[in-house]
Amino acid sequence: MCQQHKARAIFKMYTVSVNHRKSNIEILLWTYSTDCIERMETMTIGEEWKKDGYVMRSAQPEDMNQYYAENFSPLDKEVARLTGCKEVFSKEEVDSFFLKSIGDTNRYFFLIFSPDGQIVGESIINQIDWDMRCANFRICLFRAAQRGKGIGTWAVEITRDFAFAKLKLHRLELDVFSFNQRAQKVYQKAGFQIEGILRDAIRDGEQYADDILMAILEDEWRRIKGL
Repeated sequence: MCQQHKARAIFKMYTVSVNHRKSNIEILLWTYSTDCIERMETMTIGEEWKKDGYVMRSAQPEDMNQYYAENFSPLDKEVARLTGCKEVFSKEEVDSFFLKSIGDTNRYFFLIFSPDGQIVGESIINQIDWDMRCANFRICLFRAAQRGKGIGTWAVEITRDFAFAKLKLHRLELDVFSFNQRAQKVYQKAGFQIEGILRDAIRDGEQYADDILMAILEDEWRRIKGL
């Protein structure tokens, strides 16, 4: 829900005579829907980056069916292991997540496309606290064939730069499982530093594993970029 527009919608509802209850409801729904669509358009247009035929851009509503069909039916078992999510999702679950994500005012949702136009990954800034100027970051390449090509490193660095240069954040944080050493190296290369370790915080099959907390600050990013 677009919470920041809720008060505006309710105010407009009460400007109509209380004798016309049906009209009140129609105006409330129309105003809320219009504001949310405007916010979704603001969140989703205008951001696009390219590298060696790959494209990373803001997710659009029309990407929803492709997003599910190419990556969640079924989800790659290793992706589920590295991200800690379940292996099977219904289309309704994925569609609901997708639409919620592109309408969330505290989330930036980017999709990664291969040269042949398939969705092969996502990069997300979420849980944004605009007062503290901090956010969470996560990234996923859905297919093993796309790993080891530098695409993940490129997407991490592009998203990091977007967070600090465009969103003016002060802190960007993430967590990564201890058995995902490839991702740890990518994050460290991009300037993320280990801040803590939650020991035996997750399960990897029958074994326990650590959850590693990492972050990069605004000043550290500036040094990396030579600003």
